[in-house]
Amino acid sequence: MTRAIQLETATAHLLPDARRLHLQHGPIDLVVEACGEPGEVAEAYRRARAAFETVLQDLVGEISRLRSPDGPAPKGRIARAMWAATSAYAPDFITPMAAVAGSVADHILKELLKGRSLGRAYVNNGGDIALHLAEGSFRIGICDDPVTGVSGGVVHLRPEDGIGGIATSGWRGRSHSLGIADAVTVLAKTAAEADAAATMIANRVDLPGNVKIEREAASRLSPDSDLGDLAVTTGVGPLSPDEIQIALEGGVKAAHSYLAGGLFSAAYLALAGERCTVAATPGAGVHQYEIRNMREAVCA
Repeated sequence: MTRAIQLETATAHLLPDARRLHLQHGPIDLVVEACGEPGEVAEAYRRARAAFETVLQDLVGEISRLRSPDGPAPKGRIARAMWAATSAYAPDFITPMAAVAGSVADHILKELLKGRSLGRAYVNNGGDIALHLAEGSFRIGICDDPVTGVSGGVVHLRPEDGIGGIATSGWRGRSHSLGIADAVTVLAKTAAEADAAATMIANRVDLPGNVKIEREAASRLSPDSDLGDLAVTTGVGPLSPDEIQIALEGGVKAAHSYLAGGLFSAAYLALAGERCTVAATPGAGVHQYEIRNMREAVCA
């Protein structure tokens, strides 16, 4: 989902812990961390800052195409990554904007890593995260509800898992959703792929026509929305156990279809306190990660 675009100057500074780099430009807000030798990290951060300078301008230059579900392939590197991640879901409705956060994170991570020898690195774009893991592990918390921060689980990732991105979507998040999922978190090879898959699965966790669901045209909430006049969720009343089950089954069915197409590696779906996971089978070769319900986990 899009926000009002402002073209003020991009800013970059180290956070108080002196380990993480904060990059901000209009609606784009990134936290970057690299682990390695001090000189390698310093040069990685320099490259990330330089690459970030033109990100917003490049996206604005093709914004009309990126907000449309149809049209020719865009030209910019980030725009093409957005298009590639979302075009896999055609003919279902989706625009390249569904993968904007993940694609930006992927782009900055690639620049961060160029010519560098880093054990671990990540670029966190508002919870959609591009990951580099050559050694050690990542422990990433999953939030059932991005608004309240209720914790639903934790993901442990190792280099052999082949996971390069994690993203979350849902009606309570920073973007509008066609569905009612509190949160759908997806693991994939890239953040762009995770972003697109999370959006599509969250859209399918739904109860069409149910009077307990409040909806409004996306264009009335955000005039520049890529969803146009489609009805997005603005409120969800108390649901019965059967309603929760039916809604989650819609998301699970879609997730299995996308998983069979190789579009992601694992998904965690949450609605009204109920949770389920969809993941590749051991035979698919992507099974080392685990998603566990852990109330004590810290949300990412």
